[in-house]
This record gives sequence, C-alpha cells and structure tokens, in this order.
Amino acid sequence: MLYSPRNMVLKLIKKINPNLFIHGVVNGSYNVPFFFNRFREAFYHFSAMFDILEANVPREDPDRLLAEREMFGRDAINVIACEGMERIDRPETYKQWQLRNQKVGFRQLPLEQKILNRARTVLKSDYHKDFDIEVDGKWILQGWKGRVIHAISCWKPVQE
Repeated sequence: MLYSPRNMVLKLIKKINPNLFIHGVVNGSYNVPFFFNRFREAFYHFSAMFDILEANVPREDPDRLLAEREMFGRDAINVIACEGMERIDRPETYKQWQLRNQKVGFRQLPLEQKILNRARTVLKSDYHKDFDIEVDGKWILQGWKGRVIHAISCWKPVQE
C-alpha cells in the first residue's frame, strides 16, 4: 500500500483496536492536481458552506465572520492558490475513504436505523429545510440543497 499520512493514522487506529471507529469526513473532490477541476469542485463546496451561513446566521454575527475568515476563507485560498507541499487542505470523497479504510483492514458496520431515524427527526424539527440526510450504502450523508458536505460511517478493525 502506498505510503500516506492518512494510511498511517488509519493503521494506528487499527492497532489500537477500538470496539468502534466512527469516521466522519468532509466530502470533497477538490484534491486533484489539475487546477481547473480543483477550482470548480472547491467553488461548489465553499459556495455551499457560505450559503449555509447566509441562510442560518445573521451577517453581523461575530462568530459567522470568524468562521468565514478563519475557516472557510483560509481553506478556500489554500485549495485554490497553493500547489504541492504548500497545499494543506486535501479532502477526499467518502467513497475514496471507504476504499482506504478497507485496504487498511477495517470492516464497515451496518447503520443503526434507530439512530438514523432520530437524526432525521431532529433535522426536520430543528434545522433549516435545505439541510438533508441521505444514506449511501453504510454511510450517512449530511448535505445542503442536495450537495453532500459530510459523511459518517462506523467501522471495526479486522484482526488478522
């Protein structure tokens, strides 16, 4: 398997042998070498993030300004303006993470329907109508206006 800091962390988690590994990821496909594709995917992702703030947090809220500047703005600039070792933010899609987890030696666990139903109930009663929760295989997908932003799945280390 190719050396990767991500694989090293997953191998360490496997070595710890937890009863359950809950893996939450930012679902991003803007970790590609070609600038135009990276720019387009980053644009879609960060447009959704700023749209979430616009729909849910007043513009003058200091926490919103902090999130826009220190989190989303900094990450967007890094993805778009930096190359090679200077680029820090390199998200992968949840499907890429699924393959990575399996190669390292994790087995994906089935979703707990009770937890999924509870999450959907809370989402409908307490959150903006444009947030959504979907399922793909054994992943819970959290999205905004149909765009997957985060994905969560449970894993168990396979002992050899």
